[in-house]
Amino acid sequence: MPWLPRAALLWDLVLGFLGTAAFLVDLGADLWAAVQYVLSGRYLWAALVLALLGLASVALQLFSWVWLRADPVGLHASQPPGRCLALLHLLQLGYLYRCVQGLQQGLLVWQQEAPSDFDLAYADFLTLDISMLRLFETFLETTPQLTLVLAIVLQSGRAESYQWVGICTSFVGISWALLDYHRALRTCLPSKPPLGPGSSVVYFLWNLLLLWPRVFVVALFSALFPHYVALHFLGLWLVLLFWVWLQGTDFMPDSCSEWLYRATVATILYFSWFNVAEGRTRGRAAIHLVFLLSDSVLMAVTWLTHIAWLPSGIPLQTLLPVGGVCVLLGLALRLVYYRWLHPSCRWEPDRVDGTRGLGSLEWRRLPQNRRMAQLAQNFFPRVRDEAALPQKGEVNGVL
Repeated sequence: MPWLPRAALLWDLVLGFLGTAAFLVDLGADLWAAVQYVLSGRYLWAALVLALLGLASVALQLFSWVWLRADPVGLHASQPPGRCLALLHLLQLGYLYRCVQGLQQGLLVWQQEAPSDFDLAYADFLTLDISMLRLFETFLETTPQLTLVLAIVLQSGRAESYQWVGICTSFVGISWALLDYHRALRTCLPSKPPLGPGSSVVYFLWNLLLLWPRVFVVALFSALFPHYVALHFLGLWLVLLFWVWLQGTDFMPDSCSEWLYRATVATILYFSWFNVAEGRTRGRAAIHLVFLLSDSVLMAVTWLTHIAWLPSGIPLQTLLPVGGVCVLLGLALRLVYYRWLHPSCRWEPDRVDGTRGLGSLEWRRLPQNRRMAQLAQNFFPRVRDEAALPQKGEVNGVL
């Protein structure tokens, strides 16, 4: 194999290993925090940490299991029997198993002098699923955990060492998942243009600059009104869930699991933008941005009217203006990215004798991750109106 492709495979393998390590470190930090809360007698905080961790883990296992059941028979030839897989997911180890499987496949491809097209396509297939699961885990567990820790620090007026570890690992995990998801979507493009360092930095920064002020203001509201933040989240979540349903998502293999996906997307939209529908997204993104900014401003104003409720010594008067500046910088970088760095693609079908065909018969037999390819078509705009993705009636996973 030439040096450049081999170096790219090695880099992907290193990123996959670091992503798995970041997940384990973040999990350890959460468990450490829960133990410390129990030892200090703060049982409610420990229960909240474990509840968020458990709910996110169950959701991840459900996504992983449904996708495995929907994949074509024989695609995952090296996997253990179905009962073993079911036991792994029941023990909340399904996502970790997928990470290990992806690393094994990536190492296998990198060690081969001339890897086959199937091995390369299968490695991409596994990586795409892992990236999506990592994004779900980020917004179902890491981001709420970060909000909870910040609320506890704001309410108590001080931060312990284990809380600082949790805050740092959470920010790293969130930033990593967003960039990894963007890199994964790029692999679904027909021409697979390389992700340049400039566009990577800009994409990473605008997401981070818009996300942390949102997390901070929700944490501030939680510290002020710990008994009402659940009602606030539930009210906005229901509105966002209804909005996702109106867009007619078609991501999961059946209608029941589709509602799990919609509920997860509504949770993501509570903190950040996530595109789920095909077509021009400028209007939907603008509506979501105005909705989230309005809600954040209202929560910040609420703090201004209850400024004496929180412990003194926390520089909130400085942090709130800094958050506003970060939002403006994030919006500017977001405009720069979508104006000059966001690629558009030709999602064109290859028609043979009036029927839909996508290349040679050998290429069609390669594993294709239809789930992520559909999201990539939503994320990257079309140059033309034709689509090069399989229809819902085709077999999931293989074209």
